[in-house]
Amino acid sequence: MAHQKLRQSLARRFDEELRFFKGWIDKPRAVGSIVPTSSVTARKMASVVDPSSGLPVLELGPGTGVITKAILQAGIKPENLWSIEYSQDFVRHLRRDFPGVNIIQGDAFDLDATLGDKRDTVFDSVISGVPLLNFPVPQRIVYVEDLLDRLPPGRPIVQITYGPVSPVPPGKGNYTVEHFDFILRNIPPSRLWIYRRPKPV
Repeated sequence: MAHQKLRQSLARRFDEELRFFKGWIDKPRAVGSIVPTSSVTARKMASVVDPSSGLPVLELGPGTGVITKAILQAGIKPENLWSIEYSQDFVRHLRRDFPGVNIIQGDAFDLDATLGDKRDTVFDSVISGVPLLNFPVPQRIVYVEDLLDRLPPGRPIVQITYGPVSPVPPGKGNYTVEHFDFILRNIPPSRLWIYRRPKPV
């Protein structure tokens, strides 16, 4: 029985990595790494959500759904999770694997259009797997500012990246930058950054 479960787990992992690699081949600019985010990294990213706030969580670039799963395990109800994915192939699999989650195919850099009539929704936090290093710095700054406009003051955006410094530089807008974690148990090793606006005094 244990061997069967192990085989099933390995088969699921292989299928997930194959799907991710296919997405990377098809649209390398839209995918930040050639392997999915590790479960350790996903759990750390999901640790910033506050299920007691009553507000939905916004996930950007869910890919194969590793972080999506961690957000749900952190206590967010499926109907309170909005996941925006650019790849049609990933969207199809996410809708199959997470039927209760609001999976939307669209552009994370144009959320007003992507969210449609939900564009004015206030979110508890943002979990971002968008590969920001693939985009110019001014576009990254606009991205963070737009996301923070959708959060209560003090609530975080957590961003994964594979570079040594924050993909959104400090001192360029109305946000703070905080190094959250460096995770070696990710391929490649990942850094997590938090952006937020301070609460009014």
